[in-house]
Amino acid sequence: MQLSFYDASVLCYQQVLDSTANILKKGEEHAASHNGSLEEIIQYRLHETMQPFSFQVISVWHHSYGAIKGMRDGVFSPPPHKPNIDYAGLCALIDEARDFMKEESPESMAALSGQKMLFKLGDMEIPFITDKFLATFSKPNFYFHATTTYAILRALGTPLGKRDYLGNMAVGH
Repeated sequence: MQLSFYDASVLCYQQVLDSTANILKKGEEHAASHNGSLEEIIQYRLHETMQPFSFQVISVWHHSYGAIKGMRDGVFSPPPHKPNIDYAGLCALIDEARDFMKEESPESMAALSGQKMLFKLGDMEIPFITDKFLATFSKPNFYFHATTTYAILRALGTPLGKRDYLGNMAVGH
């Protein structure tokens, strides 16, 4: 059986969005039980040259929810700035993306396959076909930022394991 555009996009997004929601919940619970600051988590960087935790979570949302919207609109740009977002707001973004994925269908995603689109960054434009955008740009970014979200919470002591990151896998025949 050939992998559908829906399976290559929405199915992958759903799995990691669900696990990210769980990871965020565990991070919040850990902070509460250890008198940790959610504001410090939001600002935390694995390295001084990296973007903070808030950017990582916003990017998970943007490279799933925003990627599908971008494919639909024919243009995708970097994530929007959300300078005053709090931990609850980050969780709400992930929930928004999760709810959005439930609205997509194999047919709605098939209609996006093979379409032309642009990635715009200022004056720079990179032309894509949606399939290549998904496979070589959006999903690698999505996984990178989801992994970094996990890594930051793990570095701050949240008891997480690989199963937390993997979430619910599509198993069976």
